[in-house]
Amino acid sequence: SRVCMAKALDKATADGHNVDTGLKAIGLTNQRETTVLWSKSTGCPLYNAIVWMDARNSSEIGEGIIWGKTHFLEAVGLPISTCFTAVKLLWMMENVDVVKEAIKKGDALFGTIDTWLIWNLTGGVNGGLHVTDVSNASRTMLMNLKTLDWDKPTLETLGIPAEILPKTFSNSEIIGKLGKGWPITGIPISGCLGDHHAAMLGQACKKGEVKSTYGTGAFILLNTGEEVVKSKHELLSTLAFKLGPKAPTNYALEGSVAIAGAAVQWLRDSLGVISSASEIEELALQVHKQGSQLHIARAVLESMCFQVKDVLDSLQKDAVEKGVIKDAKFLLRVDG
Repeated sequence: SRVCMAKALDKATADGHNVDTGLKAIGLTNQRETTVLWSKSTGCPLYNAIVWMDARNSSEIGEGIIWGKTHFLEAVGLPISTCFTAVKLLWMMENVDVVKEAIKKGDALFGTIDTWLIWNLTGGVNGGLHVTDVSNASRTMLMNLKTLDWDKPTLETLGIPAEILPKTFSNSEIIGKLGKGWPITGIPISGCLGDHHAAMLGQACKKGEVKSTYGTGAFILLNTGEEVVKSKHELLSTLAFKLGPKAPTNYALEGSVAIAGAAVQWLRDSLGVISSASEIEELALQVHKQGSQLHIARAVLESMCFQVKDVLDSLQKDAVEKGVIKDAKFLLRVDG
């Protein structure tokens, strides 16, 4: 983080910006759901971070859920799934001895990547702030979508101690300031959003508008305004953004495609069909010619399109049924 920050400051200076007087605030965005536990006293991680795609406990979920996958849906908007942070946290609590011991001693802190970064940026073991924003918190499977705070019944059912959880805040407010030991200090941290919420805000999606972001996977969010909309088509109810402590809360419906850009990477790195991602389009356009590689390239791209179309169709149906949009048309913005 220090190296990245130093390089960013050097580049800004090289581009003619006066960083010392011109830098007024910084904001963060991060990959959601990735789970970190660390020691409050040493600042060291207690175990490797578990990323959103990690499904190491899928068999336990499939076999061991006594309540049913939708048990927490009404409160937190999410089904029980390996994707969400709470399930990864439970795995650590059950399988990592040093985590068990740290929680017992009151020395464990939990968070997603934003929490880990902000804690370190604001001082770490020397008074670092243990916080998270409401968009990242909404992806933990632990935050109540209406109160925007940790859902006590969910915590009690799962056996997760509230003391290890960070404090929640809105997406746009002064959280704290950069502490000592960083390339620049005293600058306010004034905003934080999970990556796909940040994309929705950056695309200026208002109520009834949709954004689709293509990366490792594809994530499609529809802004439902100030109402939590429950999907009839297995989409997720989540928070979109809240631009200040007293600002209205915008919610969203979300659908995802787990594999998008990752399939292009697979073509390149595992099959050797292409040497760079940019080559796939040219191959796909030659599908009328003979050659299995051409058809594979075309199939990879079409698989993304068809899956995203399925999600968009479901979003459209939910939005019309719930009165989020008046007719079957909505604005779609795309990035990646």
